[in-house]
Amino acid sequence: MTQKQIAVIGGGVIGVCTAYFLAEAGHQVVLVERLSNVAEKASFGNAGVVAPGYVMPWAAPGMPKKILSYLFKSEAPVLLKPTLDRALWRWVRMWLAECEIDRFRINKARMQRIALYSRDVLGQLRQHYQLEYEQTQGYLQLFRTELDVQMAQPALAMLAENNVTHQMVDADQARIIEPALSKNTPLAGGLYLPNDEAGNCPLFAKQLRGIAQGMGVEFYFGSEVTSIAPEGNRISFRIDERDFSADAVVVAAGIDSTRLLAPLGIKVPLYPIKGYAATAAIRNYEDAPNGALMDESFKVAITRMGSRIRIAGMAELGSTTPALHAAALRTLAKVGEDWFPDAANYNTANFWSGVRPMLPDGPPLLGATPIKNLYINIGHGSTGWAMAAGSGLVLADIVSGRVPEIDMDGLTLARYG
Repeated sequence: MTQKQIAVIGGGVIGVCTAYFLAEAGHQVVLVERLSNVAEKASFGNAGVVAPGYVMPWAAPGMPKKILSYLFKSEAPVLLKPTLDRALWRWVRMWLAECEIDRFRINKARMQRIALYSRDVLGQLRQHYQLEYEQTQGYLQLFRTELDVQMAQPALAMLAENNVTHQMVDADQARIIEPALSKNTPLAGGLYLPNDEAGNCPLFAKQLRGIAQGMGVEFYFGSEVTSIAPEGNRISFRIDERDFSADAVVVAAGIDSTRLLAPLGIKVPLYPIKGYAATAAIRNYEDAPNGALMDESFKVAITRMGSRIRIAGMAELGSTTPALHAAALRTLAKVGEDWFPDAANYNTANFWSGVRPMLPDGPPLLGATPIKNLYINIGHGSTGWAMAAGSGLVLADIVSGRVPEIDMDGLTLARYG
């Protein structure tokens, strides 16, 4: 392998993992980020869940009907801002086509492949560097109704087919796993994934940044890349009217990636779906969750992060501004109060919103592009933290001319070719 000068564009957890593994492979790496630190956008408000057993595409059988049933409710997992944005409706049409059962099975298998690999890679990093990022073990999916249980059957079948350790539990068993679960909220049952985990994504990203810097990775903050262009066998990129070049460039800039790739003729159906998070200080520790959970009805995760509870989820279509939608905040507070009412004061939580770069089918896009020496690591949606370590190692392998340890079928640009 020849050492290369490589620029990584984007300082979220995906970009940081990519930079680390490129440096570990022996390359000279710079990471360029327009904000003032790593993990300050989508990674900042991440739910914290690293659950490859649960990870699945948003496009699933029954989801269109379920979303329609929520659109006119005051508390709902999905918000739709009226818009004439043609890109949104084009994305929705593609998403609807992916909700068929056959497409769901293909997409979930692809997502699970990279997520299971990523969990193993993350575990190796954690053990090697003795990292502590408020991680917890186990993941409990909560079903409020029998309908939720029925809608989960395709995913449960795939867990069994892929030998993923899991256990269907009734309400009493769920409350043994999480003793603080409220007895006043209807609970039809749950799915427990003991090998899945959770942790503080931005805390991990900052720790890995420090490790990467010690390996020689240079981080340039407050620097926005405005364009990319091929330059012979190298790739040039512009920052503040100044041109730079590298042997290779990896675009890992979240939703900003489309702006950089489109002028090169690389068009991917990446769309910004707005998500929300609430972080509340724990006031009664005996009434707080021990680990991570998912309210399947509202598609909202509840994660224990040290002395705080993170409640995150929601999908708002048609809005990319930082403005906080009152209905989204009500939904997050409701989920917290329904399951752990005495753990925290959710109405005084710190609220966050940000956009997640979503592809209509679900799996990310990793690897080479039609432009020589230009690579991508994009489209992870709300599961970037669950896929970050594995995606970073895959990119480093591809750039270094090594064969990745997992099958790349369906995880590259070829699926949109």
